[in-house]
Amino acid sequence: MAKIKKLLIANRGEIARRIMRTCRQQGIATVAVYSEPDATLPHVMEADQAVCLGPAAARDSYLVIDKVIAAAQATGADAIHPGYGFLSENTAFAAACDQAGIIFVGPNARAIEVMGDKAAARQLMAESGVPVLPGFDKEGASDSELTAAAAKVGFPLLIKAVAGGGGKGMRVVNGAEEFDEALAAARREASNAFGDDRVLLERYLATARHVEVQVFADNHGNAVHLFERDCSVQRRHQKIIEEAPAPGLDEATRDAFGHAAVQAAKAIDYRGAGTVEFLYAPPAADSNADGGQFFFMEMNTRLQVEHPVTEMITGEDLVAWQLSVAAGEPLPKQQDQIQRHGAAMEVRLYAENPEQGFLPSSGLLRHLRWPHAQSRVDAGYEQGDRVDEHYDPMIAKLICHGTDRNAARQQLIQALDDLELEGIHHNAAFLRRVLNDAAFAEAELDTRLLEHRPHLMEATAVDPALLALAAARLQAHQATGDSPWQSLNGWRPLNQHLRQTRVEANGEQFTVREDGQQAAIDDRRAAVSFTVAPAGQRFSLHWGTDSLSARFAWQNTHTVMLFVGGQAYPVTLNPSRDTAQHADAGGFSAPMSGTIVALHAAPGDSVEAGDAVITLEAMKMEHTLRATVPGTVNGFAVAAGDSVSEGTVLVEFSAHETHANTDSKGETA
Repeated sequence: MAKIKKLLIANRGEIARRIMRTCRQQGIATVAVYSEPDATLPHVMEADQAVCLGPAAARDSYLVIDKVIAAAQATGADAIHPGYGFLSENTAFAAACDQAGIIFVGPNARAIEVMGDKAAARQLMAESGVPVLPGFDKEGASDSELTAAAAKVGFPLLIKAVAGGGGKGMRVVNGAEEFDEALAAARREASNAFGDDRVLLERYLATARHVEVQVFADNHGNAVHLFERDCSVQRRHQKIIEEAPAPGLDEATRDAFGHAAVQAAKAIDYRGAGTVEFLYAPPAADSNADGGQFFFMEMNTRLQVEHPVTEMITGEDLVAWQLSVAAGEPLPKQQDQIQRHGAAMEVRLYAENPEQGFLPSSGLLRHLRWPHAQSRVDAGYEQGDRVDEHYDPMIAKLICHGTDRNAARQQLIQALDDLELEGIHHNAAFLRRVLNDAAFAEAELDTRLLEHRPHLMEATAVDPALLALAAARLQAHQATGDSPWQSLNGWRPLNQHLRQTRVEANGEQFTVREDGQQAAIDDRRAAVSFTVAPAGQRFSLHWGTDSLSARFAWQNTHTVMLFVGGQAYPVTLNPSRDTAQHADAGGFSAPMSGTIVALHAAPGDSVEAGDAVITLEAMKMEHTLRATVPGTVNGFAVAAGDSVSEGTVLVEFSAHETHANTDSKGETA
């Protein structure tokens, strides 16, 4: 058994840094690979060596097998860890590593091929006695065959990329009239993400939970599971909150999940880390049954994004296990030696705007402070880094452990409160709302939780007057370092201490007037108390019956950033009286930076409300802009293949006369 001495990590961001952490502990040298825009990211800076693979597009860099193999050979790496995504479940890549005499930290090519093909995996599991959902998985089925099969499978159904994962190339179809458009979009997205546009159909369970099992196997005939995780909280079929163990399961059901997962691994002579994913339908509330039904969904032949929650409840380093097994060693522990302790929960911090249909965001992280004191942070970025539109929008993961589920949940809420992130749209405030939601707190989970709870998509309003008052008090505190009443900025008629500050918060301008222990804004006047934590960076404000507690960071002498519930609020002191005017784009504008992939109309075409007009792709997901009212497409300012930035006018559109006073811009679907 040859110990790994130098490991090339064929990935980027947080998973590359995570793997490097274990390598440092084991004395293994590391090699990073990167695309041109990633040259200064932390995973490149922290590696012992780094090799540039090419331009930004993954198909020209991270997905080019020959370039990755050449980088390993040039640097003398004796093993490659693929992380997740990119080439992690690519049969040709695993085979290429083997042919080059390089250890592939993962299963053999056959296992990847069988389980990476969702259709073949369904067929194998059915033959092995593992229950699967009704569906249609004929190899290479044409559009017409899929359309005919859809009627037999029944609606609602799920179109799923055969080579897919991570929600890419997936569409829920509720009726036959939606099928053709959904099929075309799923094929395009699958082709862009995986280079393979094949799809299969499965019956869609509207109220099921997503429960998965972490499995591990070695080359010595040993296979174990490290318990289950619940990943039911999702948006666009992508997980956003994961936890272990899955709440509300009796021990018999847990054992059944674990047994089925281990059997699935043994059926393909598996090696390394894998995750067997199931849809779980709990027993009805009025049922006497102890457990519900579960159906095989897919097996991911790699480490999962959510592996930290399993590490936290077991105390095991799963990357260390991977490296050990890849080097030919037996599993570190047998099944009866693996114990679980407490509960763990993880949130995925994405560069996206939840209030705008989760549109991805990109840009410079102008201010960033991770809550390391409150949680484990697996992050791909640090302050000053740029989130690029070409890649998955995940910025980081925050993971917390507690004695029970509620303790882990509360700790994670505190971690989000301590996060400071500004420069792009992100989902921290949204995640905090979900964690605080009554249904989530009571573990009333299913994969459509967010659809059942539409209020979670609405931003929590923060009183801008409170923000203004807090900023005024922070300015006074900064000026004196002690009492704001000693500030020279105020004026004192009749020897009375009076301070007046002009402030702009959340787009509104206020005049804050303070005298003694009172503060007034417009016609609101009440007693005020204000304290700043001894270590700084956090304040507590009470104004009459209102209060605000948050972190803060000064951007310059006139702008302070207030971080409330995971959201950043820039507040300007003594702002200009001029208000920026935003001209109407006069058509459909790009809601985010991306690439145009399809035009669904021609100049001069009339369209109805809801008709697709143009589709752009960003961060490996498609976003279709649709007409909100009947009108005419006068022309396009872009063509398929063009790259555009946020705010770019894409379509010249005229609403029909009866809707002339109605907003005619597109919205995402």
